[in-house]
Amino acid sequence: MKANEGSALRAVSQIKIESSLHPVWRAFVRYCLEMRHGEIEKLKIQDGLPVLAELTKKKVKFTP
Repeated sequence: MKANEGSALRAVSQIKIESSLHPVWRAFVRYCLEMRHGEIEKLKIQDGLPVLAELTKKKVKFTP
């Protein structure tokens, strides 16, 4: 897949996400997209919505 095809796919996916999810889930998904690589531990969910990630780590890759 070419780079611009990937960005177009992400844009379409983002539109679908934004139109169908609760604003709190959209914020969480946006955070995950921005993080790109990483790990979230102990995600707290209340009433079906994410409310808190107690510990967030970001991994740094040194390979291309």
